[in-house]
Formats: sequence, C-alpha cells, structure tokens
Amino acid sequence: MQAQMINTAQSSAIEAQLAAAREGIGKVGSNLTEAQKAKAREAAEEFEAIFIAQMLNPMFETVETDSLMGGGPAEGVYRSMMVQEASKSIASKGGIGIADNVYRELLKMQEV
Repeated sequence: MQAQMINTAQSSAIEAQLAAAREGIGKVGSNLTEAQKAKAREAAEEFEAIFIAQMLNPMFETVETDSLMGGGPAEGVYRSMMVQEASKSIASKGGIGIADNVYRELLKMQEV
C-alpha cells in the first residue's frame, strides 16, 4: 500500500516537471514559424524513437523463437521492423522525455 503512495507521489512530481518543461518550450523559439516548430518537433520525436529502439533491441535479442512459426532470416527482419515501429509509437505518445529536451535545444539553435 505504501509503495503505491510513493509511486503516485513520484508520478505527480514527474508530471509537474514535464508540464513545467513544456511550458518553457513555449517561450523558446517565439520568432519561428509554426512549420519550423513542427519540423523541429518531428525531428526530436524521431531522435527519441531511435534512442528507444536502441534500448529495446537487446531485450528482443534474448527472446527465443518458436520452431514451428519462428526462426530464420525473416524473423530477424520482422523483429527489427517491429522494434522500430514500437519505438516510434512510444515516442509519439510522450516517450521517456528526451524529445522535449531535444526540441527545446533545436529551437534554441534556430534562434541564434
């Protein structure tokens, strides 16, 4: 029971930090067009997706394949594509927070 309270408190603190970071993003890049901001956001999410894929790849390498339906070179190709798409999905849904920081830095670089 106490572990859930700690997790809820930690989750609330993390959400507050993310909200503050996102609010700060609005102040940076005020002289850029919406199209430029959209391209920067897309690049930041792509970067995060690649990072997440690099973290997920070792996890899937340890999963053994079923001899009836799995194995072979096609299995490796399918797993690679599956990890890439899963990481894109994770990044587009908020990810692990890397995209927000990368986005903010991209906007700062565009202002200079």
